[in-house]
Formats: sequence, C-alpha cells, structure tokens
Amino acid sequence: MRTLHLVHLYPDLLTLDGDRGNIITLCRRCAWRGITLTVTTASLGETVDFTAADLVFIGGSADREQPLVYADLEKTKGPALAAAVEERLPVLAVGAGYQLLGRCYRFPDRKELPGLGVFAAWTEPGEKRLTGNVVATAPMLGEKSSLVGFENHQGRTFLAEPSKTRPLAQVITGHGNNGRDGTEGAIYRNAIGTYLQGPLLPKNPALADWLLARALKRRYQDGSLAPLPDKWETLAHQSVVKRFG
Repeated sequence: MRTLHLVHLYPDLLTLDGDRGNIITLCRRCAWRGITLTVTTASLGETVDFTAADLVFIGGSADREQPLVYADLEKTKGPALAAAVEERLPVLAVGAGYQLLGRCYRFPDRKELPGLGVFAAWTEPGEKRLTGNVVATAPMLGEKSSLVGFENHQGRTFLAEPSKTRPLAQVITGHGNNGRDGTEGAIYRNAIGTYLQGPLLPKNPALADWLLARALKRRYQDGSLAPLPDKWETLAHQSVVKRFG
C-alpha cells in the first residue's frame, strides 16, 4: 500500500476559507484508491521536516495574522520549505497563504511585509475587495482544464517573472489575481498559489489529483492514479460553470 504524508501549516491561524474541506478531499480521494494519507499540523514555533513530507497545505486568514505567520516562517520553517519546493514538493497555498509565499506585500506607505519568495510575485492592497464566483481555465490540467471557486480578497497580486512563476489559470469569469491582467493564481514547479476558495478542491477533483499524482511520482516514481467516478464532484463543478461561465 502506498502512503503519503501531508503537512497542514498554521491550521489555527490560517483557516478562514473552508480549508478543512481541501484536506478532507485529499484524504478521501486517497482512501478511495487504497492510498494512506496521514496528516500532521504545525503552527507557530514548531519545526517541520519537509524532507519527510509529500504534500503541504497553507490556507487563508485575515491580514492581522500574516505578520505573525511570516515571522515564524522566517525563523523556523521558511528556508526548509523553499528548499523542498525546489525539490518539487507539491504545495497548495490559498489566499493569505498564497500571498505569504510571494516576495512581499507592499503597503501604500511603501513599507513591505516580506514573503518567502517561492513565487516570483508581489501583492499590494486595492481599494475594494474582489469578491464573487470564478470560472477559469488551467491548461496544465489537460482535458479537464476548467477551475471554479469563490474569491474574496483585497490584495492585488502580480506575477513578476514568467520564467520562474507562471499563472495557474486564465480567468473567464471573475477577477483573479488583480482584476486587470486576467490571471488567476501562480504555479512554480509543483507549488500552487490561488485565490480560489470555497473550499477549492471538492469542486475541482482534477486539481486534487494533479497534486496527488505529483506527490506519488516524487515518492514512488509512479504517479498513476486509478480513475474515480466523480459524479457529485463533476455536478458541483459544472453547476458553477453553467451559472457563471
């Protein structure tokens, strides 16, 4: 039996956007295939051996938690996490987690909250929140390339270097990264950042399997996944596409 290990970072601080649903989805999709997925959590002051991890999840929060989390990343977890991303560790970062893995958050007074720099991106605040349902297309998912979700963020994220970080998806409906350039999220190696919430993975089984396949490939040199019927997941996904796409 194949076994994977997922590390959920800061579940007590970064957990505003239905994040537990993403963890449940990964666990269920593994269990249905006879794969064991163990989950451990790590918060402030706790060290993590990312060389033993197969997946990492970091979720969203209000702005006030971000300085606390970044200080902890800088001190206890950040360098090891960045090194693991270079070794193609699959990571899913949503909302504030996505912003923290960029290079910085730039405030109007020109002060900057530094980020981990996994993504070649920066974020700045906008005047209004970008809120609503999103339909986007992510070519890296192949034939099941559409993504759906809900966004609710005041930050505007801009990708700085296409050679290092490319968009996760192109927006069909919604605002995406910044409401200007039509991009949504970011991808670097096997790390994904996104503003799609709701939670994201229950309505996007193809993205969940993309993460699992890469985790299996990295651990066992075999990323094959048995197909699942996905009746209800597909209905949920298509209902958003039909209504808002």
